[in-house]
Amino acid sequence: MTDFIIKPLEKHIFAGFVKATEQELKTHNAKWILADAYPGYPCRVSLVEAKVGESVSVLPYVHHDVASPYRASGPIFVREHAETAQPGVNEIPEILRERVLSVRAYNNQHFMDHAEIVQGAALEASIRKLLDNSHVAYLHIHNANPGCFNCSVYRA
Repeated sequence: MTDFIIKPLEKHIFAGFVKATEQELKTHNAKWILADAYPGYPCRVSLVEAKVGESVSVLPYVHHDVASPYRASGPIFVREHAETAQPGVNEIPEILRERVLSVRAYNNQHFMDHAEIVQGAALEASIRKLLDNSHVAYLHIHNANPGCFNCSVYRA
């Protein structure tokens, strides 16, 4: 059975956004909003849901910054006071447990090898199955309905 580790986005990547003015955010196509539902604003740094009334930055992010046709970007949420999550080996973070997810497996050349849609409750089995394939180098997990990136997964 393959052990895995889920990797969030690092807090330092977004440090400049926390103190940016509205105009500066606009130049990055980003803005601050208040979470108005729970769940609904999954933070890609802390890997937890923003609470209602919490400030969340919504911004475009290149989550698959590779030299491949599979290079990709999309919108993400980052909580204002988020700290980088450090999930343990085989730990499934809160934001992934209840959603319908798209799990995308990539090889060493950053080409998609396989993709599947799973319920959050079935995520662990999907991760293990995909990482058991020696052609798979890493996984990306996206929310299936809106398609936005959540996190990466690597062998532990």
